[in-house]
Amino acid sequence: MEYLTNINWNKVTPCLMLLVLEVLLEFSECTSQAEVNKHLELGRDFLARGQLSDALTHYHAAVEGDPNNYLTYFKRGTVYYALGKAKFALQDFTKVLELKSDFTAARLHRANVYLKLAQYTDAKEDYLQVTYSDPYNEEAVSWYHRIDELADDLRLAEAYYRGGEYRAAAELATRLLELSPWSAQLRHLRAQCYIATDDLFSAVSDIRSVNRLQQDSTDGYFRLAELLYQLGHVSDALKEIRECLKLDPEHKQCFPLYKKLKKVDKLLLDCEEKSENRDFLGCVESANKVLKIEDEVTLVVYEARKWLCVCYNKEEEYTQALGECGRALELRREARILCERADALLHLAMYDDAIHAYKEALEVEEGMQRAKEGISKAQKLQKQAESRDYYQILGVKRSATKQEIVKAYRKAAQKWHPDNYQGDEKKIAEKKFIDVAAAKEVLTDPEKRAQFDSGTDPLDPESGRADFHSPFAHFHHGSPFQFKFHFN
Repeated sequence: MEYLTNINWNKVTPCLMLLVLEVLLEFSECTSQAEVNKHLELGRDFLARGQLSDALTHYHAAVEGDPNNYLTYFKRGTVYYALGKAKFALQDFTKVLELKSDFTAARLHRANVYLKLAQYTDAKEDYLQVTYSDPYNEEAVSWYHRIDELADDLRLAEAYYRGGEYRAAAELATRLLELSPWSAQLRHLRAQCYIATDDLFSAVSDIRSVNRLQQDSTDGYFRLAELLYQLGHVSDALKEIRECLKLDPEHKQCFPLYKKLKKVDKLLLDCEEKSENRDFLGCVESANKVLKIEDEVTLVVYEARKWLCVCYNKEEEYTQALGECGRALELRREARILCERADALLHLAMYDDAIHAYKEALEVEEGMQRAKEGISKAQKLQKQAESRDYYQILGVKRSATKQEIVKAYRKAAQKWHPDNYQGDEKKIAEKKFIDVAAAKEVLTDPEKRAQFDSGTDPLDPESGRADFHSPFAHFHHGSPFQFKFHFN
């Protein structure tokens, strides 16, 4: 084309100029058609390999290059159909029929899209038109004769729903969805039936599908967020409500719900984070704030009660923990919370109740190791309680430090030193002094203390694990002073 720049256009006659322009136009059209053909060829290759997205890209380019070629629309429409993009497939097949009304394959494809959308009247009309041009098309003939039955079933499902027969409506909608999986109308109907029968998980699945089929639906995102929140899935609900606000930042329903969800989600995340960082009182504070914001949505209240149960336990506030665990279990019977309740009972020396709670956890979650270990520990501690509790002997908490234990030992040893007593009182003092010394020996030795905390007395010869190298071991063999002393 460089030679064109050397022409003196002022000396070119009008006729010659028209001739040049025709040549240029013809050359441009040839180049454009070659590019279109190249895109069609590449689209076909990608389609054959199952790479639908890549095929679609080239068919887009082919349509742009030749917007009046019905075959390019048809090929692109078949890819949309394979990808389940009903709206765009329908547009392309309709465009094909506008350009070439007797293209039977496009009409049959459009009929199938209408069928999957549960637009049965439109589908029936297209199947009928196919049979006019191709009377022996078995697919079109078969669906033409079945389509009225499907339309009747759809009307019946809607009637069941209006009459409050939700299960019957849901069952019929499910059967129709096997043939019409792209129908937002059917999925919405079934979702409403699930909500009416309190099957919220199934309703969430259907409303997600509706939102994919009907993009840009603020109402759909709002409803989905509401359901997820009712299920206690606060973070997921927050994601959906944000999608609503992307479409309408000042939505009258989505915006107030967003503010509430954001607060609750942050507080529940705070509970988890503070618990991990051993800030158990901070965890309790955040959980109580959740309860001030929400007192109606059962599973959100449960999440707050659950954290109160867990964090009170870890803070060794066992009485408060017991109450909160009980309130959580009234809302939802979960194995973990049953174990938390059992732990609190264990620390409150309510061994029979603790064992019962651990067994309940096993009923909810068969084979749960934590519950099995809890039963074993509770049984050992129950047996141990019938003899001696070293913590009780020294008057310290089970979480006491070694320094606190030594301090308590010195105070108790001074109080019960046998030299301070005479007669029968001396004999009692000797027994108590031995118990005090034994408590100090066990609780200041990390290994022995761990054994005791697990329910085994390391100084009890009956346990089979007694330390006979202990300076008090001779009391187990013939001494009148027995370790199994019971306080009056």
